[in-house]
Amino acid sequence: MDASWFEPVRAYCERGDAAFWAEPVNALTNGAFLIAAALAARRARGDGPVLALAAVTFVVGIGSFLFHTLANRWSMLADVIPIAVFIYGYFALAMTRFFGLRPAAATALTLAFAALSFGLTPTLDALAGRSISGLTNGSIDYAPAVLALLGVGVALLKRAPGTARSVLVTAGLFLVSLSFRTIDVSVCPRLPLGTHFLWHLLNAAVLYRLLIAATRFRV
Repeated sequence: MDASWFEPVRAYCERGDAAFWAEPVNALTNGAFLIAAALAARRARGDGPVLALAAVTFVVGIGSFLFHTLANRWSMLADVIPIAVFIYGYFALAMTRFFGLRPAAATALTLAFAALSFGLTPTLDALAGRSISGLTNGSIDYAPAVLALLGVGVALLKRAPGTARSVLVTAGLFLVSLSFRTIDVSVCPRLPLGTHFLWHLLNAAVLYRLLIAATRFRV
C-alpha cells in the first residue's frame, strides 16, 4: 500500500499528536452509533432494509473509531464511506417506502441525488473562489442530506403527518449536530476538547430516529 495512505491526519481539535489515544473522547463516543444500531435492529423485527441500515450504522461507529484513533488517510475513508452508504441507502429506502416508487425509479433518483451531492462542494468552491469545505470544516458536504431530510419531511406532511413530523424534527437535530461538527476547530482556543464528540452523540440519535421512522411508517 502506498505510504501516503498512512500519513497522519489532524482534523479535529482534541487531537494534539499522532498517538492512538490522542482523541479519547472523540473515539469513545462512537459507541453511541453501536448502541443506536443495536436498538434499531431490535425494533426492526425482521424489517430487512432497516436491519441492513442498522448494520451500516454499526459500521459507521467502527469506521469513525478507526479514524479518531489511527488518524491517517485510509482510516479517513473508513470513516466517510459508511456514512455515505447510509445516506444514499436511506434515501433509496425513503423513495420506495415513503413514496411508493418502484426500485428502478428510486435507484435513478438516488443516483441523481448522489451526483448532486458530489458536485455541490466543487461548484460552490468555484463560485466562491475559495474552499467552502475548509471554511465549514467539511460540513458543507452534508448540506444535501439536510435538504433531502427537509424535502422528504415536507412532502410527507399530507401523506403521513406523523412520519413527516418525525423526519422534520430529525432534520432539525441533524442541523444542531452539524453545527457542532462545523465549529470544532474554531473553538479550540477556548475549548481544547472541541465539540466534535457532540456530533457523534447527536448524529447517532439522528440515524436511530431515521431508522425508527422507516420501521413505524404507515400510509
